[in-house]
Amino acid sequence: MVLELAFSPCPNDTFIFDALVNARLDSAWSPGQVALADVEALNQKALSGEADVTKLSFGTLPYVAHQYQVLDAGSALGFGCGPLLISKQQTMPADWSALRVAIPGSHTTANLLLSMAFPQITQKVEMVFSDIEQAVVSGQVDAGLIIHESRFTYASKGLSALVDLGAWWESQYQLPVPLGCIVVKRSLPERLKLDIQQSIRRSVEYAFAQPEASMPYTAAHAQEMDPEVMKQHIALYVNQYSVSLGEEARAAIRQMLNSALSLGLVTSLPEQIFLEDPDNTH
Repeated sequence: MVLELAFSPCPNDTFIFDALVNARLDSAWSPGQVALADVEALNQKALSGEADVTKLSFGTLPYVAHQYQVLDAGSALGFGCGPLLISKQQTMPADWSALRVAIPGSHTTANLLLSMAFPQITQKVEMVFSDIEQAVVSGQVDAGLIIHESRFTYASKGLSALVDLGAWWESQYQLPVPLGCIVVKRSLPERLKLDIQQSIRRSVEYAFAQPEASMPYTAAHAQEMDPEVMKQHIALYVNQYSVSLGEEARAAIRQMLNSALSLGLVTSLPEQIFLEDPDNTH
């Protein structure tokens, strides 16, 4: 069975998957195909049911949870790492509803958090995340919702952060903010799904143990990113939750899904969102 593994070219993902895709470890499973794409493109693949194993925004999970399960390894959650709403203005707007805001995709977690915190913001323009800063600088939009490495570069372009949506989430729920996860098709054989989960965990552990080994692969896909920004990016988004979610991260994910339900984004969710290992051996 040839399965495709899909993830983004961002440093946190290439750092996580380097050992697995470049055969740095013995594994019970290795992908037959590897595809790298922008996170919203990955969300769309899952929405159409194309993806076998893929990175996914938690903002998309409510729409696909009946087809996919969340793996225990490979996720991006944390404190102090949420999306930022930036602008050329340094003060809060008098009327949030008047803002024209660039977002990195309607199904991203960033947009879900924006909808939760500021439902009055409805004038949204979708664009690739890496184009958002310039759109704000040029005046194409009034504000931009930034993710990934943009949080390290916006200030150098004369932009200010109006709202830290990660901090908003943390103040509301006292939990890490869920950003992205790795999901697997529910229809795959159970043993194969567990092998995939374990292989990804071992790849993360390898990256932490030998971080320099992944740097060439990460740099090759980092779009001429400054090496220091690349390392900051990895340090911010890859952590203990990437090795194993644990109860705190699972609680955060359930909280986000329950919030999506309360917003009317979905009418129901399956009880078993996560792939469970009956042996519970991490």
